[in-house]
Amino acid sequence: MTTELSSDALSAPGAPSDLGALVERARQDYEELAGRGLSLDLTRGKPAPAQLDLSADLLSLPAGRYTAADGTDVRNYGGLQGLTELREIFAEQLQVPVAQLLAAGNSSLELMHDALVHALLSVVPGAESRWVDQGRIAFLCPVPGYDRHFALCERFGIDMIPVPMTGSGPDMDTVERLAAENPAVKGIWCVPKYSNPDGTVYSDETVARLAAMETAAPDFRIFWDNAYAVHHLTEERVEIADLLAACDEAGHADRVFVFGSTSKITLAGAGVAFFGASPANVKWLLANSAKRSIGPDKVNQLRHAMLLRDADGVGELMERQRAALQPKFEAVQRILEAELGHTGLASWTKPKGGYFVNLEVTEGCAKEVVRRAGAAGIVLTPAGATHPYGDDPLDSVIRIAPSYPTQEELEEAILGLTACVRVVGYEKRLAAR
Repeated sequence: MTTELSSDALSAPGAPSDLGALVERARQDYEELAGRGLSLDLTRGKPAPAQLDLSADLLSLPAGRYTAADGTDVRNYGGLQGLTELREIFAEQLQVPVAQLLAAGNSSLELMHDALVHALLSVVPGAESRWVDQGRIAFLCPVPGYDRHFALCERFGIDMIPVPMTGSGPDMDTVERLAAENPAVKGIWCVPKYSNPDGTVYSDETVARLAAMETAAPDFRIFWDNAYAVHHLTEERVEIADLLAACDEAGHADRVFVFGSTSKITLAGAGVAFFGASPANVKWLLANSAKRSIGPDKVNQLRHAMLLRDADGVGELMERQRAALQPKFEAVQRILEAELGHTGLASWTKPKGGYFVNLEVTEGCAKEVVRRAGAAGIVLTPAGATHPYGDDPLDSVIRIAPSYPTQEELEEAILGLTACVRVVGYEKRLAAR
């Protein structure tokens, strides 16, 4: 949900009578900013060291115990599906039955990469041939979206078709039309809860339409990247509809690949990733994965199961994570409102979870705002990263990642960012007169 801009906010500050003064003040503020010698980085949504410290006990586990609940010696080969006790902890949160959930290595991005490679080089359930043998293929890409999804498509030569986001998920009229009319459209990227970067939560209607829609490609796949399933920023525990169950009920059981991980729950670089799908899809992935791995890091999976204990244990840890993150997100909202709220130069999201705030500035200004910020020592995610091929046609979206800096550094960076938004935005207004 974006902030509401009042009509007087859109008109009064930019009126001809005072626009020159606003430009001069903004330029002065920017010159002061540039002279401070800052070195601040808001590029990626990494957990801060204090958040990682919350899971420091992982490093002392499994404390001499190397046997899983089923008697497996976790130090040895095997167990490609992952430890049952860990899959039981995350099955409900990822909305996947335990038997249909795999626990793998530390990166869900790695699993998405592998799922794409396997689909290109082997026949997915419901397909007649490999994707690589079907000519050019395409994915639907809700925008703004996650740059690493887009990078995977570019890596493998998959065409990307932007689809606008709405307040309830991707524009389903567009999704349904594109999926139904073109058999080359093989999939769609989705971050269904607290989407990266705009914090959107998919509505029940959106989930139902994704599950039931007709597709020209019988092997169409929804890459359901539920990265922020338990990453709440308020006391509200937002829930989404169960897409895997909805697809099964709609007669499209094989349509969805579910991904998740503990990357922003425990240790970002030493977590556990998950893949969930229909029995046929799970069998397909396991058969292909067996040719590249004899099994995941089960020692790491065991220590995660011991640390987290159960779903309630995950919830308790995420409450401590929220306590670390919430003040930072509140500071972003407070500063943006104070510095930009009555200028008409920007709007921004107020997410209930996840890791990002989506800032939209005046059309044609995002790249210049990011450039000015960088020149002043504030490094931001490149403008355009939220769109396929790095091309935001409106040049308006800037992703803010508040998690990693200290509170003081973050507040300094957001104040600096607002100075850049004001100087670029007011200069554009002045040039348009």
